[in-house]
Amino acid sequence: MLRLEHVSKIYPTGEVLKDINWEVKPGDRIGLVGVNGAGKSTQLKIIAGEIEPTAGEIIRPANLHLAYLTQEFEVDPGRTVREEFWTVFKDANEIQHRLLQVQRDMERATPDELDRLIKKLDQLQRQFEALDGYTLDAQIEKILPEMGFTLEDGDRLVSAFSGGWQMRMSLGKILLQNPDLLLLDEPTNHLDLETIEWLETYLKGLSTPMVIVSHDREFLDRLCTQIVETERGVSTTYLGNYSAYLAQKELDREAQSVAYERQQKELEKQQAFIEKFRASATRSTQAKSREKQLDKIERREAPTGSLKSLRFQFPPAPRSGREVVKIDNLVHTYDDKILFLDANLEIERGDRIAFLGPNGCGKSTLLHMMVGLETPTEGTVKLGDHNVIPGYFEQNQAEALDLEKTVMETIHDEVPDWKNEEVRTLLGRFLFSGETVFKKVVALSGGEKARLALARMLLRPANLLILDEPTNHLDIPAKEMLEEALSQYDGTVIIVSHDRYFISKVANKIVEIRDGEFRTYLGDYHYYLDKIAEEKEAARIAKLEAEKAAKKAAKKSKTGSKRK
Repeated sequence: MLRLEHVSKIYPTGEVLKDINWEVKPGDRIGLVGVNGAGKSTQLKIIAGEIEPTAGEIIRPANLHLAYLTQEFEVDPGRTVREEFWTVFKDANEIQHRLLQVQRDMERATPDELDRLIKKLDQLQRQFEALDGYTLDAQIEKILPEMGFTLEDGDRLVSAFSGGWQMRMSLGKILLQNPDLLLLDEPTNHLDLETIEWLETYLKGLSTPMVIVSHDREFLDRLCTQIVETERGVSTTYLGNYSAYLAQKELDREAQSVAYERQQKELEKQQAFIEKFRASATRSTQAKSREKQLDKIERREAPTGSLKSLRFQFPPAPRSGREVVKIDNLVHTYDDKILFLDANLEIERGDRIAFLGPNGCGKSTLLHMMVGLETPTEGTVKLGDHNVIPGYFEQNQAEALDLEKTVMETIHDEVPDWKNEEVRTLLGRFLFSGETVFKKVVALSGGEKARLALARMLLRPANLLILDEPTNHLDIPAKEMLEEALSQYDGTVIIVSHDRYFISKVANKIVEIRDGEFRTYLGDYHYYLDKIAEEKEAARIAKLEAEKAAKKAAKKSKTGSKRK
């Protein structure tokens, strides 16, 4: 279907892709992985024809129709949902507008003009019919419920819907084009868990092959049939999902290491023999023969060292009292929206709690109240009385950091007594080196801002870490390092995150915000999923029993009426 052969890409700033080789076959769902800057999105853009490779070929059928869902959803907030879907059919859409204009002109036309307009109307109608224009409304009516919209939603403005629903619109527009290949660039960004799970289920049900760039490991695990890793500009293909890729990569690394060590020992043994008997009267011929054989041996390469990655640990947490956060009778509203209604919760020392719930349910607002940035409408949200020292990671790093400071100043101003060498050593652990330490924060990428904010958190020991979407903008190696650092941390952790893999690695309790209340699950993320499944099954059975009882009562009532 599509194949990349020896593709490279060189920018003025350096070589991004060196030797990329992989292919998409019917039914494949391929995940592209690699650190930030490895060239994943570049590969999608090359496939889509947005940029040209420096060398190599993209081999594809001439009639291959592909669709590309970018990180920024292209929707117009001023249109209705139905109008937004109509924009996919560009030619038919243009003719439809011309038809409407002709019909308006006919209403005020003179008899002489009317004849000309009737002919023009007939011509446009023929063109519209040739484009299957009269079936397009039916196609849109069909795609609306598939994307989760009601038919009434079709007449609402795009601006009335959240980012997650706008992603559904963008995906629906793509699917209306009947593509042969889907390209998806970070499709789960900024989506809540419910929408991510909907997207997974929907994409699984499609037969369309797809190529996915994502840092969401759970998403890659549940969806992908192959993983293509790009490391140092070279691609390697692994069969299976993300977990299978990790296992296979580790096996390959171990096998490479064993083979390399075995060869090194043999080479050392032969070299020792050669050196020992090179000058021997009786064995010099044998030594020379071995030396010639040694020169012909193809040397195995040493195992590839790990790419430079984030390395850090949180400082030791001073011991706090048992009660870390207490929420009593919390009521909080925004305008006419009730976020919390008489909600209560106690967080204890050592808890690692992940707050879950749909976008807009109040998760970030709750964290703001914990750190004193927002005041509840009623009730209290307060830290424990005994030695609770919070550290807060703000979701939007652009607001949390001073954009006019340099990277160096951001850290130095927090610890003015540190020497420059000490500051640079800390920044080096967070991948800031050379001239990058003098870049202004405003010029940093989202991932760089996240790393800088994490570095700043290490400067002040805390026994309560409050983390609002800490994995946003981090690549997979950086997420893994944050997970490792949190696993070694001995304080209390409160997390808001849409990264299910991260939650499953870090949290030991789940608190779901539902209907303005806190529902606590005393286990990890997988325990929570099991309990939710049990609750849904119990609700389904209860509904069936209620329907049976209602039918039985209705039948009994009818029978009683007949007897009378």
